Order: sequence, then structure tokens, then C-alpha cells
Amino acid sequence: MAYRYIALLDTTAAPQAAHAVEATDRLNRLRMRQCLRTRHCTVHVSGQTPFIALHGQGLLIGHVFSRSGEPLTQESQFPRFQSSSQLCRYILENCWGAYLVVLPDPEHDGRITVLRDPEGGMPCIHHLENGSGFIASDIELPLCAGRYQKRIDWDSILHRLIHPDIKTARTGLAGIQELLPGTRLVVHGTRLTLHTAWSPWDFLTGKLRHASIEDAAEAVRTAIDMVVNAWARTDRSILLELSGGLDSSVVGAALLGSDARVFCCTLTTPVPGADERHYANQIAALLDAPIDVETMGLESTLHDSAPAAGLPTPRVGMLQHITDTIMENARQRHGAASFFSGGGGDTVFCYLTSAAPAADAFQQMGLAGAFHTLRDLAGLHQCTIWKAGRLTLRKLMRPPGSPCNAMIEFISPGLANCLLEHHPWCDMPDTASPGDRERVFALAATHVYRDSAPRGRQAHLRLPLLSQPVMEATLRVPSWMWIAGARNRAVARQAFADRLPPEILARRSKGSFIGFVGALYARHRSRLRDYLLDGCLHSQGLLDAPAVQRFIDSDLPPRDRTFGRLLDLYAVENWIRHQT
Repeated sequence: MAYRYIALLDTTAAPQAAHAVEATDRLNRLRMRQCLRTRHCTVHVSGQTPFIALHGQGLLIGHVFSRSGEPLTQESQFPRFQSSSQLCRYILENCWGAYLVVLPDPEHDGRITVLRDPEGGMPCIHHLENGSGFIASDIELPLCAGRYQKRIDWDSILHRLIHPDIKTARTGLAGIQELLPGTRLVVHGTRLTLHTAWSPWDFLTGKLRHASIEDAAEAVRTAIDMVVNAWARTDRSILLELSGGLDSSVVGAALLGSDARVFCCTLTTPVPGADERHYANQIAALLDAPIDVETMGLESTLHDSAPAAGLPTPRVGMLQHITDTIMENARQRHGAASFFSGGGGDTVFCYLTSAAPAADAFQQMGLAGAFHTLRDLAGLHQCTIWKAGRLTLRKLMRPPGSPCNAMIEFISPGLANCLLEHHPWCDMPDTASPGDRERVFALAATHVYRDSAPRGRQAHLRLPLLSQPVMEATLRVPSWMWIAGARNRAVARQAFADRLPPEILARRSKGSFIGFVGALYARHRSRLRDYLLDGCLHSQGLLDAPAVQRFIDSDLPPRDRTFGRLLDLYAVENWIRHQT
């Protein structure tokens, strides 16, 4: 696995409790090396996981860089601070990367601070009860250490079914919480407190905003180049996943001139609609890199998609499983150390399909200043400026909505009112504009991406566009600049206009896998029906079984994409069955 660690905590009992000694012995047999030992905390890491001892204050596990992209590997590169909170603040303001900070407090016996990086590159789950438990990269380590036994959290599973697009601290396993990206956890005796250490709202204030699209494009380009090249120097050999769209192409363009060995891979399907070879080949040619074209087959069955070990929440669907298998095989074939993906690009490049950018412009610049944005909005969506104006006015008058829409299809009717659980980034200020709300809600939803791509458990999955420096640079760009000239993601296009092939630079859309997913459903729907109606979700009373039966047994109406919902239910069912 890419990163593996476990911290065993006992903030109330005497040191060297019997269960801690036994757990350490088991971890030693797994070749996990001990890199920190204090009175109340012992940390073990795998041989491939880097770490830095911080002046006797604790550990930084993972990869961390300065804001110029310099790798930080020695404790001498970090100042000394009087408190854990000061050190955490310094790291957030002056560093970035995929890391976890573990800081036992020498001044307060039994107090431990843990900080997870804002991009979520370092996985982190925890189970802490009465001051005792663990913090770990994956659930397999505490299982092997004898510190946890798996149990399903059915309330969390119901929440996952109804609100699949948002990640909260609860996982699908009872007693297991996830430390969300950018969050600081303080354990003091038996008390646990959580703090939002990094929030996208901190970069959406007027004084931090870019004043011109030229300044914005330069800042975005600088951030992406720095992040991509820092990871490329670290990993040295890369499998670049090319979708043919703008986002992965930008990542490829940022690799131009890198010393890393780059291999490319793109996917096609036997069903029309997702063949992006023409565009992917152009980026591979730009990099002078070999490219594999892999066809996703329809022969995959429902029962061959065992979820990756260590995932505490069901996220990997059938499409993701097929993609994951192909990409991992390609990585092994080329001997690449990591995957590079453009995942999250739509979000950070502010690909909003509503009138929110014009509403933001009106709020912050008045009617005169918003006129140009109204014209851009009308051109982007091929409508009249009057219609764009009406939609903008409606957006301004409408009260803030929910961060995500509830999905109650095929859920037992008595359970459909499951309330959305809290995500700290959804705590918006009263002055938040419509576009900024939509941007931050979408950014919170990207936290599920890594769970949906478990190949990142075998080798590093780099998502440069979701790195902290790129998030901060793009958040500082007002939403209306992103549709300048009636082009979506306009700032990113301008930032890489001199590197991207003209055809890719001018693209407004890309292929879709919806036809392939529909073909998968059509091939497997009879087995899908049996799998769901004979499964755990049904036995727990979570499914509306008659509705499932009726839909699968009937002919699929034209353009009806409800089959995707059933495949998502299958993913959850599949994960549950593999936990036992």
C-alpha cells in the first residue's frame, strides 16, 4: 500500500498496558516499524512510508513540500514552536502535501493533537473510546493488531444510500470515524475535540481575490506547475490517466519538460460515446510518451468485484472497479510508481452550470459590473441575455439550498427522511454568494474521489488539481472570471493556452460512459435483481423491494438513467457482504 501507519493511543492507562504490548508484537510481525513511542502513544509505519521527527514534539507522516515545491525531509526545515496548534498553523500556511501530523503534548500529559492535510492525500480513520484506541491509514492494521472487530453501522449505511455524494466523519463500520481533510483532532484524556484547521471559505474574501483574469491565470498556472512537478520529482515514474478532456490535459501539459518517466493510458468502451483516443493521443504526443488504449469489457460480473481491503465505507461501483483494475494492470506493466489524474478539475475550475457566476457578479459589482458576465452566461448556455437575466434574478432571490440532494429511489418509504449529516465546509458565512456556496459544496463532494479509486491503496494516486495550493489559487478567482468569453473553465484555458493543443483548448464537452454503464446494467440486470433482493440491504429493511423488482423487470424507458442508482445500491451491498 502507498501509505500505511497506525498510532496506538492510551491517554488514561499506565504505559505499556498488556494489550498495547501484544498489539506492538503483532505489528512487528507485519514489518511495521516503530517510529514514535511516548507514555501514551506509539506509532508504527510501513517501510515505504516516509516520516519526519519534529524536534521531539511528534511526527509528520507522509510527503510534505514548501510553497515553492521543495521537499521537506528533515526536522531542521521546521521551526520550533511552543504549542501544537502553532506548529499545525505553520504547516498549513507554509507547506502542503499528503501528510498526517501526530503531536503528543509534553506539557499536558495525555494530550495528543492530530492534523490531516487539506487535500486528503493521507488517509486517516480512528476509533477512540475513553482515551484508548487507534488512528490508522486503513482498517486492516487495527484488525491485525487485535484492536478492532468489524461491525456494520446500519444508520451510516442508510445515510450513504440517501446522500451518496457527500462524505461525513462517520464510516460504514461501527465505532470508526474518519478525520476529514483539513481537520485537527485533539485527544485529551477521555475528551475528543475537532477543529476545522483549513477551510475553503478562508480564501473567498474580497481582499484575497484576483483583480484580473490575467493575474488569476498566472496564479493558477504557477500553482499547478509547482504541484505537478513536485510530485513528478518525488515519484519519478508516472502513469498519466487521460480522459481526453481539459482537466487531465492540463495535468499532462504541466508535466511538459519533467524529468519523470511518463506513461499514458486512456479507456474506450465497446459502446459508442466514450472514445477519447483522438484527444488523449495529442497529449501523449506532446509529452513524447507511450500511450495504452484499453477497452473496458462488458463481461465483468457482479460477483467478481471484491472491494479493496481497508476501505471503511462503500464507494467503489462497478464502473470504478473496472477502471481501477485496468489502470492498476497498466501501472504494473510499466513499473510506474504513481497514478496522475485530473480528478476534481471540474470543481476547482468552477464548472458551474447555473446562473450563479452572474449572481455573484451582481452582488459584488452591481448591475453595471455584472452586464458583461450576463452576456458571457448567455453565450455559454446559448440563450438570450434576457433569459440569463431572469435566471440570475431567480438565483439571487432563492434561499440557500442543501449541499446535496437526497436520493430516495428504491429506499424503504419509512426511512426516506434521513437527515443530512454535517460536513464542516458546509458551515457557510451569512455573506456567502450563490456561486461560492455551489463551489464549496462541490469541493466537499470531491472527498469521495479517493475512496472511489482504491488503486491509490496499491500505489500513490496523485490528484494535483485537488492539492492545497491549487485549491487556494482557484478559490481566489471570482466565479464570473471562470466563464469569461462565454467559455467554461476560462481561467484554466487561458493559463495553459500556450501548451495545450488547439483542439483540446477549444473543447466544451467530452465523451460519456453512460452508454457503457447502461450496457452493463442490461447485461447483468437479472443477476442484479437477485443479488439485491437476496441481500443484506433487503434483510435490514432498507430497500423498497417491490420498487426494485418492478423497475428491473420492466423495459427501460428512453433516456432513463435510474439504472445507475441500482448499480450504486449493488456497490453498497457488495461492500457489506465482503465485511463478513
